[in-house]
Amino acid sequence: MQYEIIHEEKYQQFTARLEQDEEAELAYAKPEDGVLDLTHTFVPEAYRGTGLAQELINTALAYARRHNLKIIATCVAVKKHIAQHPEHQDLLH
Repeated sequence: MQYEIIHEEKYQQFTARLEQDEEAELAYAKPEDGVLDLTHTFVPEAYRGTGLAQELINTALAYARRHNLKIIATCVAVKKHIAQHPEHQDLLH
């Protein structure tokens, strides 16, 4: 399933707006120039298992790649995703 994911820089997160005013998000911090620390992924229970977390993660990784940023995978879901998709290893800080 495809979700519209918006990068909300002022909140430092990638957000998918869902039904009934629900949101899924991948939050990040900027510990230093050129680095995003992907800290937390949240998907409402009704949307778990739909691939939404992977879409959020892939969106954040694509953003990092486009902007020549390195990432820190503090979030367990992001760590697991990168371990399963070695093509993203080069983004790790």
